[in-house]
Amino acid sequence: MRRVTRNAVLLILGVMVALLALGALPSLLASGDPYYVTAEPVAGNGSADGSGAAAINASAAVNGSALSERQYPYTTQALRNGTSDPYREGPWGFKEAFTHSPFDERSALTARNATAVSESGVLVSYNGTLYRVAVGQRP
Repeated sequence: MRRVTRNAVLLILGVMVALLALGALPSLLASGDPYYVTAEPVAGNGSADGSGAAAINASAAVNGSALSERQYPYTTQALRNGTSDPYREGPWGFKEAFTHSPFDERSALTARNATAVSESGVLVSYNGTLYRVAVGQRP
């Protein structure tokens, strides 16, 4: 093998290893405050206390039963258990560029049905129950 060809192959292999390391590295970065997705049952009119304070009704909710567990792992876990596993932001925004986050899921739910969004979360119906799904630092 010629010297130039060997160097080119080594360079390509080095770049591939570096890209693989970048793909694995973000999951190892667990610094910063934890964020959780929480699912809190709400009354049919969209308010947690049943007083009707929220202007969003149950018909505006996102269908949580149709959400894919692969596409929405934090949200589906919160709908089943009340809260998701913690997600920790990485330093300098590096991790967010390479990993899936609860903030991505909130944006995707908002894109599915913008009328289901309020300041306190996104309304999601799951197995006949209406939930307010929110991202916060406390479970």
